[in-house]
Amino acid sequence: MTGKPPVSRQSTGNSIPAQRGRIGMWLIGAKGGVATTVMTGLASLAQGTVAPHGLVTAQEPFTSLDLVDFTEIVVGGHDIRAGRLEDEARRMWLESRAITPEVLDAAAGYLHAVEGRLRPGTIVAAGDKIRELAEPGMANIVETPRQAIDRIRADIEAFAASQSLRHVVVVNVASTEPPAMAPIPTTWQEVAAGLDDATRCPLPASSLYAVAAFEAGASYVNFTPSTGSTPVALGELAVAKRLPHAGCDGKTGETLLKSVLAPMFAARNLEVMSWVGHNIFGNMDGKVLDDPRNKSTKVRSKDHLLGSILGYAPQTHVSIEYIRSLGDWKTAWDHVHFRGFLGTPMTFQFTWQGCDSILAAPLVIDLVRLTERAQRAGEYGALSWLACFFKSPLGVDEQDFSKQCTLLDDWADRLAASGDSPSLRGAAQS
Repeated sequence: MTGKPPVSRQSTGNSIPAQRGRIGMWLIGAKGGVATTVMTGLASLAQGTVAPHGLVTAQEPFTSLDLVDFTEIVVGGHDIRAGRLEDEARRMWLESRAITPEVLDAAAGYLHAVEGRLRPGTIVAAGDKIRELAEPGMANIVETPRQAIDRIRADIEAFAASQSLRHVVVVNVASTEPPAMAPIPTTWQEVAAGLDDATRCPLPASSLYAVAAFEAGASYVNFTPSTGSTPVALGELAVAKRLPHAGCDGKTGETLLKSVLAPMFAARNLEVMSWVGHNIFGNMDGKVLDDPRNKSTKVRSKDHLLGSILGYAPQTHVSIEYIRSLGDWKTAWDHVHFRGFLGTPMTFQFTWQGCDSILAAPLVIDLVRLTERAQRAGEYGALSWLACFFKSPLGVDEQDFSKQCTLLDDWADRLAASGDSPSLRGAAQS
């Protein structure tokens, strides 16, 4: 069982907040489309050549919270695939016409620098479909879950030391893994006891990365529907290490619209009888989700929120199909069959088309800035107020997008009221 992780806790007392300083963004799946778009975006934002469209943290009330600047974020990461970052980034133009050659050219030096900070990931408990993506040399790395954790932890620690970083936020943007094969114990002690034996350890790869992050003193954000830090035992470890974590599954498209539209039907007392969504896309994530086992993880994440918002469970269907020619462009067609006054049935339909990595990348940057700010303020455990970024948020059941956004705004207001921001303290003294 996974259960619910502990919600975030805030430190108390009048301790002086940590200085901002440079921080690390350590990406799991660093050679993927989302990761390389994040890097390209950070390079462009640091150079001041693009506007911060899509960034929640580029607007009030977050601009007053002393968040780390784009120039203060150093990127490194793990991946299991071969290939160069620049080649992957250029696919966004060559295959998807999503990032212009001029922007990619300007980011080439940035990507080259990040390339030197990448390390081999792990295929332990990653599932067959993801193992197929690994470069041939990965098969020669034979390790137990504990050995994989220790190696990953050492990579993160070396990254932080070599770059003189105040803190590191690990973000999982890797391909979706299949569900965990066995129930996960509910205490960290039980989980830790099985890490030396791959046959006894129920943790999937995403959770091994989370454990390594916590043991390295890093925060962890799971932008995928994979298990990550969801198990109660890992939430216990995060609290013991006094580290924040968040997830799961970035909410960027069709599910975002569901979380906005479903409350409308509920507020107007319109009975949703069925909600059907068909999704097609052609990037690497789509290729991985072509495997039924991996797809089941994603479908479960996309399909559960309607019952929570409506208060009852309409008939639902979610399909995800890999269409190679679409590249990074994702299209969703949704059909909502609802009942109105006098029992009259009606329909609502919409089409959503967006570039997957372009939608996701600014949210990843937002999550790193906000998670680091929470850590600097002394918060740890599951950051439930980040719910609006996720399909399956940790530490909270709320699925209504507007109410989730209120949680985020309330956190910002509390932080501002605490005087933790140097700029706000200065204003209070003047």
